[in-house]
Amino acid sequence: MATLSRIGNYLSLIKFSHTIFALPFALLGFFLAVLDAGELELPDLLLVVLCMVFARSAAMAFNRWQDRDIDGKNPRTAVREIPAGVISSRSALGFIFLNCGLFILCAWLLNPLCFWLSPVALLVILGYSYTKRFTYLCHFVLGLGLALAPIGAYLAVTAQWALLPVLYGVVVLLWVAGFDIIYALQDEGFDREEALFSIPVRLGTVNALRLGRALHFLCASVLVIALSYQAQQYPQVAWLSFLAGGLFLACLVYQHSLVKPGDLSQINLAFFTTNGVASLVFGGLCILDIYV
Repeated sequence: MATLSRIGNYLSLIKFSHTIFALPFALLGFFLAVLDAGELELPDLLLVVLCMVFARSAAMAFNRWQDRDIDGKNPRTAVREIPAGVISSRSALGFIFLNCGLFILCAWLLNPLCFWLSPVALLVILGYSYTKRFTYLCHFVLGLGLALAPIGAYLAVTAQWALLPVLYGVVVLLWVAGFDIIYALQDEGFDREEALFSIPVRLGTVNALRLGRALHFLCASVLVIALSYQAQQYPQVAWLSFLAGGLFLACLVYQHSLVKPGDLSQINLAFFTTNGVASLVFGGLCILDIYV
């Protein structure tokens, strides 16, 4: 029981359930690469999933470790595992190194290009944790980290660059930056007191929400471009992908209906549930479209 409890603590530390944000896009990038490569290799699929899990675990744990003192001052985050003493700072650091090493190992097993790019990916996803200390663009760095998912998964199979996974990466960047701005609204006052940087601190609640909507409008525009390009490149991919895109955009619209200036009570529903459903539905239907 003690072992299970300890595992549960680490899963809570890294918010393992939030993996659903980027994993469907990574799998979409993988299966698009399979279309180009012409063959599905199950070991490659396993390695891509493991890369996602290890990279995200390292990034999330590093964020919690780096922000442990800040989290301890914030009533909303003081219950997190490191400031609450559930996981020691030293143990968390060991967990980070372990996941970084496993990520690099899996990248090496995929192909040389992924191996040489793995430190760059780690620099982006770990470096995000420092950005709130000096730039209001921190939300975009987070988006960039998750945007690597479809691009990296495509490279894992083909070891070549292609436009479509990059377009999906841009979709993820704009999508994540937009919803992270919404999520940051709940810490606007605390961040201002601690001289931390965020879009809500810089622009205020009303303008931050407007920027979030603008980013999601751009996200929708790039998504339409990506789906149109996908239809041209892969004629066998039919209507399910466009249905997936429509449902994804409907989730974005619904998300913005939940959060209003002066009423942040539905922010967790907007952040986790709506975005989780959007990613799972979009990725799942697109992958199904590829194989049906």
